[in-house]
Amino acid sequence: MRWFKFLMLGAFLLASLRLMAEEYEKIDSSACASCHEESAHKTKFTDDLAKSVHKELSCQDCHSDKDTVPHKKMAAPFDAGYQGCGRCHQDEMEQYKIHGVAKVGSLPDLPKCSSCHGSHDVLPSADPQSKTHPANLGATCGACHENIDLVTKYDILVGAPVKMYGESVHGMATKGGIYLAATCIDCHSSQDSAHKIFGPGDPQSSINHFNIPKTCGKCHKGVEKDYWEGIHGQRAAQGETDVPVCTTCHGEHGILSPSDPRSPVSKARVAEETCAPCHESATLNEKYGLPPGRLASFIDSYHGLKSKAGDIHVANCASCHGVHRILPSSNPQSSVNSANLQKTCGDCHPNITAKLASTPIHGIHGGLRTKWADVIAKIYLFAIVLIIGAMVLHWLLDLFRQILALLRRPGQVIRMRPMEVAQHAAVMLTFLVLVISGFALRFSQSWLSRLFFGWNGGFQMRGTVHRVAAVLFVVTILWHVAFLFTSRGRGFVADMWPKKEDFRFFWDRILYNLGRRDCADCIQRFSYVEKAEYWAIVWGSAVMVITGILLWFDNWFVRFLPKGALDVSLVVHYYEAWLATLAIGVWHLYSTVFNPHVYPMNPSWITGKVPEDIYLHEHPGHIDEARKETAEYLNSEISLLGRAGEEKKSEKPDGRNKS
Repeated sequence: MRWFKFLMLGAFLLASLRLMAEEYEKIDSSACASCHEESAHKTKFTDDLAKSVHKELSCQDCHSDKDTVPHKKMAAPFDAGYQGCGRCHQDEMEQYKIHGVAKVGSLPDLPKCSSCHGSHDVLPSADPQSKTHPANLGATCGACHENIDLVTKYDILVGAPVKMYGESVHGMATKGGIYLAATCIDCHSSQDSAHKIFGPGDPQSSINHFNIPKTCGKCHKGVEKDYWEGIHGQRAAQGETDVPVCTTCHGEHGILSPSDPRSPVSKARVAEETCAPCHESATLNEKYGLPPGRLASFIDSYHGLKSKAGDIHVANCASCHGVHRILPSSNPQSSVNSANLQKTCGDCHPNITAKLASTPIHGIHGGLRTKWADVIAKIYLFAIVLIIGAMVLHWLLDLFRQILALLRRPGQVIRMRPMEVAQHAAVMLTFLVLVISGFALRFSQSWLSRLFFGWNGGFQMRGTVHRVAAVLFVVTILWHVAFLFTSRGRGFVADMWPKKEDFRFFWDRILYNLGRRDCADCIQRFSYVEKAEYWAIVWGSAVMVITGILLWFDNWFVRFLPKGALDVSLVVHYYEAWLATLAIGVWHLYSTVFNPHVYPMNPSWITGKVPEDIYLHEHPGHIDEARKETAEYLNSEISLLGRAGEEKKSEKPDGRNKS
């Protein structure tokens, strides 16, 4: 009986399988449309398929696992990226092994076949509606290469390549219907297949440094030939990575026509933007034995000066040395070889003689070697030093005599006591040293920086000088603070403190300068100009000292301060220095030197005294108080001198007092 039970069970299972098989119905493409045409996705795939190159195919030719209803299994969607299309396009499948720097299948975001060609709407590349048509390739490639999420995720450094291409000479030509112009695949794919796209580091890549001339040469064949014959191409063929190739001079995606003034190879920009970066490199000049300073010597020449003035017809680097077939002057075929100079110069200067053509054209700083030109240059240099030096000496003697007469002028009033003069001198000297040594760091290549710190080890010396001056500046500030607690110092603060009358004095001065008032009397010891300057120094000194300490001891403060605090301190220190320097240069120097009533200067910073006529102009309402203070000070000085004289007379010969 047991065998009978097994027989019945088997029969039951066979019947069940037969019934299950009978539930599936064989379908064709028309059956697919009845469901999918009005699906939630609204794909309209039948219309797309009818227009595509696959219109003769049925749905099951690609979706072979979907030949029954209901579908036998819920397989993964059709792989339109590789294996699916590869069943028919085997050659392309073999070619599409890598995209950029990643192997196909290694990264989920690598483009599939449908990413570039479409899915049901695959059209031939010649069709203007095709995604791979030259006019549409930018948008197709840009779907990934201008996707900020993908660019960031895979650390692709080239920013907005498709946008730059669209504005380039190639992109504009493609938009204009010239489909022979270079597109993405023309440059990035290998010569035998558009599906072979390698990264620039791969020797097989069409955009590898050494393959770029060949890539560009697919369209610019004559140019490629000239390049390989030139010195740059010869060095590139030898494997030198620092020689220029096409993209070095013309750019990569944003290539512009040489006639476009924005192009780096335009006549106005080729010297400074294209040739100079290499030929001004100390490393490359040393490596290849090239003379330095060629850009400076060109700019100083007639051609260079005319070019800087905007003349695009004057000769530039390419006019003489060639464009792509550039050869060294030692090469007999070079356009700047001595035997060919007459012909080269004759392109712009017809009938030029061989002797004149052989004259060096680079300027006086780099290559002018003609005998008489050197003689004339030396004569002028000597004349400049002699004549201008004599003028400066004459001016200094005149200035010295004017200052001496100013210091000896009778009728002077006390403005500062000796200790106050010393404080002012200390602030002035330390401030000047801080300004020079501080800006020497930011503008290390300036003539002023090189004048003071251009010797060997100047950078370290600059830092030492700046810090020593900073310490002395702080000591001077503390000295002044101590002075403020004396009786005279307290009076100084009271007189320097801003008052509401200062606004009236300011307005009166404005009206006076505009010719609306006959006078603008200041009846205070310190005018609003001096008060504004003093309190600005107080504020500026506090800011500079605090930020300077933070920057000096940055390694210690960084442990306690929030991120970016030192950056803020650096910005504040730098711009506060500019503010203080310009304020002294504009506000203070005018008041004490360049004001016509004061020139050649207010001498109080040397003697502590001011001629009465200058003081009367600046503080007409305070002249009586100034005279009184002067008399009291002189009397006290005379009294001290008299007392010292009496003490000296009373001393015995051995130095002891007689009493």
